[in-house]
Amino acid sequence: MTTALDRAPAATVPRIVSVGTAVPPEHYSQEELLDLFGITDRRVRSVFLLGSIRQRSLVLPPAAPDGTRLRESQGDLLDKHKAWAVSMGADALQLCLKRIGADLSEVAYLCCVTSTGFLTPGLSALLIRELGMDWHTARADIVGMGCNAGLNALAVVGNWAAANPGRLAVMVCSEACSAAYTMDTTMRTAVVNSLFGDGAAAVAVVADPVNDGRRPAEGAEDEEAEEEGPGRRLEGPRILRTASVTIVDAIDAMRYDWDRDQGRFSFFLDPQVPYLVGAHVEGVVDRLLAGTSLRRDDVAHWLVHSGGKKVIDAVAVNLGLTRHDLRHTITVLRDFGNVSSGSFLFSYDRLLREGVVRDGDYGVLMTMGPGSTIESALIQW
Repeated sequence: MTTALDRAPAATVPRIVSVGTAVPPEHYSQEELLDLFGITDRRVRSVFLLGSIRQRSLVLPPAAPDGTRLRESQGDLLDKHKAWAVSMGADALQLCLKRIGADLSEVAYLCCVTSTGFLTPGLSALLIRELGMDWHTARADIVGMGCNAGLNALAVVGNWAAANPGRLAVMVCSEACSAAYTMDTTMRTAVVNSLFGDGAAAVAVVADPVNDGRRPAEGAEDEEAEEEGPGRRLEGPRILRTASVTIVDAIDAMRYDWDRDQGRFSFFLDPQVPYLVGAHVEGVVDRLLAGTSLRRDDVAHWLVHSGGKKVIDAVAVNLGLTRHDLRHTITVLRDFGNVSSGSFLFSYDRLLREGVVRDGDYGVLMTMGPGSTIESALIQW
């Protein structure tokens, strides 16, 4: 099918050419977490056990002599966020570059996303120092936008790449969600503590005026595959357009703010979030596809934020999608929980590894987060 998008000049359209992900080394099942924190309340336990999550990668507080976990101060949590956001972000970035045989010296623009702690200087500056990157690397930090921020940042990175054809731009989403936990037995914290995991994801983006070919190769090969040298052709799906909605009437439905009772920052998720997403997701997709001659059935791949079982169900019902359509979103939630801004890139990585993408396929990327906001992007291989 030929659409107006296919006639856009290839030289100015950015494409995603690689992806990399990283998580902490320790993984915990939901049952293990309930036992570690001595949670016996049946209501809280049901929240943990009925959310379709099998395990998560987390950096838990140190153990006390009696085996229970120590309470972390807000300062401890900020230190954890800084250490692990840098560590995971560096790992994801280096894997992303390795998969296309690129060197850190080739990164001309670095945009970093995080919402699980506050850093000044930002994560981008810390990564440049940690990895010994060129001090002249252009950079930006997107802070506090939450789970939808990966697509907000991808639009920024794509615009930079389109304005600088042939130069490599990288986005890193690094979320130490365990650095934003409040450990108590309330239902407010139970919802959060049962859902989020630690993780980072990175994507490389290039708008190459020479390369107008397409193939589903980035990130799909074995990590140990032979790497190409400088001057290689970088290929991947074009980022064609974006669409979003900010549901201002629900601005407090998802937030990370100061919990006066606990004396620390904490997440809050309104129980109505899945219904908010469901009520607005159809309109966002219609806006995304408007004027393209594409229908939802023409979209071969749906890569949706792993926001939780009820959120995924709401998206499926309102868009008429099957569990197969959302299989990567579902399995990322199962294996990692909600890793916030980078979740959709974990799904994207799994799609590439599956090896089913064909030349010309369309895909939709979708994230949800505070605002309340739904972000979407249309891509084509």
